[in-house]
Amino acid sequence: MSENNQQTENNETVIYTVCNSHCGGACLLRVHVKDGAVIRIETDDGEEPQFRACLRCRAYRQRLYAPDRLKYPMKRVGARGEGKFERISWDEAFSTVAKELIRVRDTYGPASIIYFCSLADVHTLHTMAPMHRLLCMAGGYTPLWGFFSYEGGVFAECATYGTHMTNSTRDDLLNSRLIIMWAWDPAVSIHRCNTPYYLAQAKEAGARIIAIDPRYTDSAATFADEWVPIYPCTDAAMLIAMAYVIITENLQDQAFLDKYTVGFEKFRDYVLGIDDGKPKTPAWAEAITGAKAATIERLAREYATTKPAALITGIAPGRTAYGEQYHRAAITLSAMTGNIGISGGSSGGRSWGGEYWGGEMPFLARTKGRMGAPRNPVEEGWPTRRDTVKARGSKANSSVKINVGQIADAVLKGKAGGYPADYKLLYLANTNYVNQVLNTNKAIEAFKALEFIAVQEQFMTVTAKYADILLPVNTYFERNDFTSGGATPWYGMVNKSVEPLYESKSHLEIASGIAKAMGIDDYNDKTEEEWLKGIVEGFREVFAKDREGSDYETLKKKALYRFPTDEPYVAFKEQIEDLENHPFPTPSGKIEIYSQELADWDNPQLPPIPKYIEVWEGRNDPLAKKYPLQLVTTHARRRAHSQFDNIPWLRELIPQSVQINTADAQARGISNGDLVRVYNDRGQTVLPAEVTQRIMPGVVNIPQGAWYDPDEKGIDHGGCANVLTKDAKSPAGAFCTNTTLLQVEKWVEK
Repeated sequence: MSENNQQTENNETVIYTVCNSHCGGACLLRVHVKDGAVIRIETDDGEEPQFRACLRCRAYRQRLYAPDRLKYPMKRVGARGEGKFERISWDEAFSTVAKELIRVRDTYGPASIIYFCSLADVHTLHTMAPMHRLLCMAGGYTPLWGFFSYEGGVFAECATYGTHMTNSTRDDLLNSRLIIMWAWDPAVSIHRCNTPYYLAQAKEAGARIIAIDPRYTDSAATFADEWVPIYPCTDAAMLIAMAYVIITENLQDQAFLDKYTVGFEKFRDYVLGIDDGKPKTPAWAEAITGAKAATIERLAREYATTKPAALITGIAPGRTAYGEQYHRAAITLSAMTGNIGISGGSSGGRSWGGEYWGGEMPFLARTKGRMGAPRNPVEEGWPTRRDTVKARGSKANSSVKINVGQIADAVLKGKAGGYPADYKLLYLANTNYVNQVLNTNKAIEAFKALEFIAVQEQFMTVTAKYADILLPVNTYFERNDFTSGGATPWYGMVNKSVEPLYESKSHLEIASGIAKAMGIDDYNDKTEEEWLKGIVEGFREVFAKDREGSDYETLKKKALYRFPTDEPYVAFKEQIEDLENHPFPTPSGKIEIYSQELADWDNPQLPPIPKYIEVWEGRNDPLAKKYPLQLVTTHARRRAHSQFDNIPWLRELIPQSVQINTADAQARGISNGDLVRVYNDRGQTVLPAEVTQRIMPGVVNIPQGAWYDPDEKGIDHGGCANVLTKDAKSPAGAFCTNTTLLQVEKWVEK
């Protein structure tokens, strides 16, 4: 791999950097710069496995130089949402935001301020940390809880394992004889750079691969030997029915269960129907899931008798009402087959996040390079939540927090609706919240009710249109940062390729400017480089042990440091090999199929063992008579959530559409390419139909992330899936994007 800043024969400079746009991967980029401008982008051509870029990275030059980028600070001059702004100076922007923060804090209390920063660019320094530090120093704010992506999975992992770090490295798939891809489509969503690379090798090595999904995905088409379609929101039922087959045929690894788990007997009684008189047979599950009873029986026997087997549980079924039960059931099935902690097996934990080095932010919060902050004063004195389980030893989740998907509900209802405060000011960074939150139209209503909104953004998104002050933040091509992740472990530098365009600033610069305007003089005593050197040193102390190539200066040249490993990392191998000296971080020291903590909560919606619970807006909901189709909102190859939706190259490549089964389309007189209206009581969107056999009857798919684009009647023409979704959280906080009923009809202009 060549050194950074290499001069080419054409008088170009090649900058090595790392992309991490929350697309599921993180890839090496070789950015060619000439006369201060990026002229082309190449990717890894070095040692195997290469960290090669996807189409989004390769199109990043169009994002960097997009004509619709926000260029200057602006203030709103029209109505909220109208999108009318005028240019102001940074001094005025900083002063206005500072005055509003002080006014709202002093008038209503600091809890009336909500701050949210998503991980749109999954980096370390220029994310949530700068404004979090500032707001804590200024008296505090109302924080949020819950991951959009996988809160249900985190809950299940922490309740069962006591930790959310449950994944083996992807190269361990080469040791698997059977791989079950449960609602997992890494060919599109990537789920760590090089995951498809290892899946391809596993298939070539003879592993049998089964895909379980409402859609015949690209991953199923590429890797799977068999596709098993299943209705959304019913995955836990199929897993529990598989457990029934294993138990009644005495195929479980009883020695493993006896030694490493607690509570299997209680789960067994539920599965056999001893508790409720309803045995959870494959026939029972067929009526719920749509999967044939014979298929469920065969799959259960195959999983129980083929070892090692990796049950890779995608996070989409966890983004449903009661999605945490799906994740807990999958972990239990992994325990029943003795596949936990062995090479080629899996923990049954969620397919993305939870790597052994801790993922991005959870680990970096423990390194000495983190931008620290005093404790948030707003959180002091509040009891711990009783709807979420944290990893053992981590800070408790206080009940003053509001769920990340319920800002709109909290703003509209406040204390009168049972929330801890009345909310008046919203500060958003790195997020197109209105577009990406459940129930877009309700979010718009709430945004209109707020007294002040500040937004850090790169483009005039629908969320940006509701801001009072717009703060143009730069791209990762225009700043330095640090990131980590991958199918196999690495960390690396996000090296600045060009100077910031227009008047855009970094997250740290923006927070520093607001801090100065608020009179907080001790906010920041380090440069960007000093912060990043500290972060790198923190990683080296924990993992790299001063190994060659892991230091800051080398990373500035080569961008990536690959962890040297002799063999794949296997999650929970230490516990399985020596439980006495390496217990699981649970109260019992074992895998808790039955959780006493959940039992003590006495909440039927969060039972102490995994159970199937009928969802709202499922196939059996009375509402299905009016809205008979179930919605799934998958990831699009050309977007990273709502990022890149405005990039011309990518829009031309894959148009936004709604996937609908041929039978459902024919029943509605819909042909491929027809404009259709997709609607329910919450909203409606108009977009082309993709008529296909690659989605099961009764289900439609609208890839999430398309930009909301309403006409004068409020009808969306951008294909925004969240005009249809319900802003209700699952009992443990999961984001229910895939629990929605709707109808589709041919669009007739009125």
